Amino acid sequence: MKVDLFDFSLPNELIALRPITNRDRARFLVVKGAALSDEMVTDLTHHLREGDLMIFNDTRVIPARLKGIREANRGNAKVEITLHMNMDHGLWKAFVKPAKKLKEGDKINFSDRLFAKVEAKGEMGEVTLQFDRTAEELTKALHDVGVMPLPPYIAAQRPVDDQDLEDYQTVYSKHDGAVAAPTAGLHFTHELEKLIDDKKIGRAFVTLHVGAGTFLPVKVDETDDHKMHSEWGEISREVADQINKTRSAGGRIIAVGTTSLRLLESAADDEGIIHPFCKATDIFITPGYKFKAVDILMTNFHLPKSTLFMLVSAFAGYKNMLSAYRHAIKNNYRFYSYGDSSLLFRQDQIEDCQK
Repeated sequence: MKVDLFDFSLPNELIALRPITNRDRARFLVVKGAALSDEMVTDLTHHLREGDLMIFNDTRVIPARLKGIREANRGNAKVEITLHMNMDHGLWKAFVKPAKKLKEGDKINFSDRLFAKVEAKGEMGEVTLQFDRTAEELTKALHDVGVMPLPPYIAAQRPVDDQDLEDYQTVYSKHDGAVAAPTAGLHFTHELEKLIDDKKIGRAFVTLHVGAGTFLPVKVDETDDHKMHSEWGEISREVADQINKTRSAGGRIIAVGTTSLRLLESAADDEGIIHPFCKATDIFITPGYKFKAVDILMTNFHLPKSTLFMLVSAFAGYKNMLSAYRHAIKNNYRFYSYGDSSLLFRQDQIEDCQK
């Protein structure tokens, strides 16, 4: 498909630079086919039923943005690094600005206690770095010298501050490794979790370490020509069994965020059975994709021409999502990571019910 089909005009003032004070009181656009309903996130349980299962991504954002000095015979130079995928044993893939200043073998000094060597250079400013620390030591060093990697559309308008250390994490975050938050989950509070539990809706957790590649623009004309960056994910056997039992009993699977959805779809076979998963995924979902694992998706509002807007268009219907986004813009919904939320019902299931 033409990438331009997923373009739309968004007023800059609708880009949320901070979350609202009460996370679960954000606005909530429910999209069920062509039908739209303006609600609040606290209304979520009105659309779910006993026996359904919600899947949350429990990754935790690390301070993955680093400023350093390239030390080389050809002279020193300042560089900015954003880590995006842990390759184990201190080896990370990262994006660098300006990329032209680095060559394989260069050493980067991030502080007197943290160094890395450029092992390889890839496309679009990507490098592979070998740090001089074990995984545990590197995590501690990143918290000492790194900065929370706010999305570029926020970081370009204001500096990162201490409030972001709390705002840019979900209340259930657990496993360090993401360099971008699973933002649909930012709306959840312990009070909302209790409402879910009281209605006997299940909750389960998977892990997908979101990479900075989620913010990369699509620079090709056709979706088939776009290359997705990989992200590491894990679904335990216990959670896979819980999902499969829920579906067998007639319950629905609700993915909280596109990260949860992409991981579930990566782990599903052609019959919709979820298998344990522990590896990287680069799944790219566009209209025409046949969903196997997820029935309902909770997600924020995404960038024009982004892979995530393509995903929601595949899930809820291209025309439905164009209409929903026009409605959201007209009614001043707040967009992107710190913005409002939506609940999307899978288009093909709605069509089946209407036959």
